Amino acid sequence: MHKSLIIALDFPDMEKTKHFLGWFSGKQLFVKVGMQLFYQNGPGIINFIKEQGHDVFLDLKLHDIPNTVKQAMRGLAGLNVDLVNVHAAGGVKMMDAALEGLDAGTPSGKERPKCIAVTQLTSTTKEQMNEEQRIYGLLEESVLHYAGLTKRAGLDGVVCSTHEVSLIHERIGKGFLTVTPGIRMAEGETHDQKRVATPEQARMLGADAIVVGRTITAAENPFEAYKKVLEAWEGIKI
Repeated sequence: MHKSLIIALDFPDMEKTKHFLGWFSGKQLFVKVGMQLFYQNGPGIINFIKEQGHDVFLDLKLHDIPNTVKQAMRGLAGLNVDLVNVHAAGGVKMMDAALEGLDAGTPSGKERPKCIAVTQLTSTTKEQMNEEQRIYGLLEESVLHYAGLTKRAGLDGVVCSTHEVSLIHERIGKGFLTVTPGIRMAEGETHDQKRVATPEQARMLGADAIVVGRTITAAENPFEAYKKVLEAWEGIKI
């Protein structure tokens, strides 16, 4: 999944999802299904998207006691998704359990979904982290600490902002995936994101994947918006 552009399908229902995907008939996408879409529509939405030939990042950010996460991941592994995630704040034992569940639930002959951990949300500021989480110091230090725990647990990578990518690759390794939300075009609104970057900046900083939502999904012509983001991300004219 290196150098992937992941589209966040932040829709409330199957109808809007089908309408959006209709713009991309015959094209294989990598899409993110988050809490809103999954909780309101259930596994059927995953089945539909996979039937269309798309790769799926199921973004549920599991964070619970180890056994609960293990059993949840065991079930999610059977949905044929390509990427899942947990919160690194759950700790090494919880992340170990997540992998155990994925291994147990992956059908024979299939590759287990890759699993990554959320470090600090891209909507979180240093002030919030210091005052509300009572984690003192710089955001980069917290993200790097969580990335280290994630690596120790054997997961495939982390969710982080583009601003921490270089440091993570330097300290932990190039093969450790960095999936970066908070991506906006230069002229786009940041909405509720705080630590944002353009696709060009993400590419230059070495991100492995970017997650883009409203820039594409809310566009008048989603296919043209997708092409524009992809060109900026890959640095080539399509």
